[in-house]
Formats: sequence, C-alpha cells, structure tokens
Amino acid sequence: MKYTGVIFDFNGTLFWDTGLHNQAWEIFLDRFDIHISAEEMFRQFHGKCNRDILLEIFQGALPEEQIPEMGLEKERIYRQLCLQSGLTLAPGAISFFDFLDEQNIAYTIATASGKENVDFYFDHLGLSRWFRYDHVVYNDGAIPGKPAPDIYLKAMSIIGRKPSEVIIFEDSVTGIRAAENAHAGRIIIVDSNDDDYSRWNHQKIKSFDEVDRN
Repeated sequence: MKYTGVIFDFNGTLFWDTGLHNQAWEIFLDRFDIHISAEEMFRQFHGKCNRDILLEIFQGALPEEQIPEMGLEKERIYRQLCLQSGLTLAPGAISFFDFLDEQNIAYTIATASGKENVDFYFDHLGLSRWFRYDHVVYNDGAIPGKPAPDIYLKAMSIIGRKPSEVIIFEDSVTGIRAAENAHAGRIIIVDSNDDDYSRWNHQKIKSFDEVDRN
C-alpha cells in the first residue's frame, strides 16, 4: 500500500451502528413529536456532532445551556441500544489493523463522537489493542464539525503525515466532504448501511478485506 497513514471515521465505518443512532434519535425526538426519516438523517445529519444536529433540527431555537444535556441524553439512549444489540467491529477491520501494524503504517480514529462514547468504545470493543487513546481525535467542543476538514487535519498532524500520504475511511455525506476538504490522498467509502453514494467516484467497500494491500 503506497499510503503511509490511515485515518478512520468510527461510527458507521469501524463500528456499524448507523441503525442504532437512527433509532436513538427516533426515541429521543419522539418526546418532541419530531419525526425524521432514515434517508434524511443520512443526507443531513450523519457524521455531524450532536450540537450541530440539534441546532439544525430545532432551527436554532434552543437555549445554549440546554444543548449539551440534550446531546448527552440522546447518547445515553444510543449506548443502551448498543449494549442490547452487542458490539463488534466492522468486517475485516481487525485483520486490516494487523496489516497496518506489520507494514508500520500510522493510523488513528477521527470521530464526531464525544468523549463519553469514545470511552464506551474503548471499554467494550477493546480498542486499546490497536489505538492509542491520546491519538484519537473526537468532538471536544473545540473543533469545527464535519464537513469542515479540521478534525482530519488534526488527526494527520497527530500521526505525522501530510494529506497526500493519507487514506481516509468514511461513510457519511458530511464526513466524505470533510475528507475531501482535507485533501486526503485517497478516500474510501465504507458502505455499512446500503446508502446512496452514487454522487462520488471514490472506492466503496463492504469489508476491510476488500482494501488493496499491495
């Protein structure tokens, strides 16, 4: 593989949880009598941080102090759904991590998830076997959300790679745009939810075993 760095989005990419996030939003928003289709969630919300999603759903009509707790409540619902469903990494992910280690290719995660969810994933998916926690870039409230490129540029800096040297794996509309805005050398779309990616020419995979390792 000619690239020397890899950055993974997490939700819907390394952990195929899109349906669980959709379900959590449905449960959370039902109390407000708000209903959003899975297709609209894919087009408008996937890949964004909760603050941006909530502001868009409620059209900015939320007191600023309410937003963090609302986001945390949605994520508590989501984590409970995860525990009920079981947590496993994406097909082929573990063997791909092992390949990256063998080839001395630097890699990390850049996710719109907050710290509470990152901690949850490390606890329940054993991520410390492959990832350094302090190298993971997550939503800490200080980084502009996708499609801004900042989260990926920060991850590139952490692993010490230029954009042209990096492959980014993504599944969301906003995430793919963020990867393009970061000028990644290559973008690979992980089609974990049978969504419509026809507008892009990037390679699409259903398993990390499909990634060309030559």
